[in-house]
Amino acid sequence: MTAVRTESDAEVIERSLREPEAFAALYDQHAPAVHRYLARRLGPDLADDLMAETFLRAFQRRARYDRARPDARPWLYGIATNLVGGHRRAEVRFWRMIARTGIDPAVDSPADRIAERVSAQGERAALAAALARLNRGQRDVLLLTAAGELTPAEIAEALGVAPGTVHSRLNRARRRMRAALDGRDPLTNAKD
Repeated sequence: MTAVRTESDAEVIERSLREPEAFAALYDQHAPAVHRYLARRLGPDLADDLMAETFLRAFQRRARYDRARPDARPWLYGIATNLVGGHRRAEVRFWRMIARTGIDPAVDSPADRIAERVSAQGERAALAAALARLNRGQRDVLLLTAAGELTPAEIAEALGVAPGTVHSRLNRARRRMRAALDGRDPLTNAKD
């Protein structure tokens, strides 16, 4: 049975400055979500490497963490998003591959992959092609919202931009995605 952590992320980071092994609690807490986010951006192969790099950089920079922020998720997603930026061409190739094949390798099981392919191949292809056409800022904000499940305030913190910038990028990205899908909702295939 997994023990429930009672310390905030900031407290774990503070303690890790004296006891470096304490940083493992932060990894245990957030690695699965960071990996899912990275897999949605670049595919599962690069996600493994970039997740490790995300936590290595976080560990190396933990002394500079703003401990007034109890939740380290935005900080970790910001590091991960910056690493994705270094792999931008791979990300665009990844989305184009999904657009061509309709197969999303970030989906967990082969059975899910088959079922989703049958039911949503056309929508996934259009969605992936539209994602590949978004500019980096819009794609980052949209995927931090959808795959990272961060709030606009957390995204602003992760990317180091103003909350208003997050809202405008997200609105533009959503408009472009709807236009690319002829106004259809990719989840229901229904028109707005």
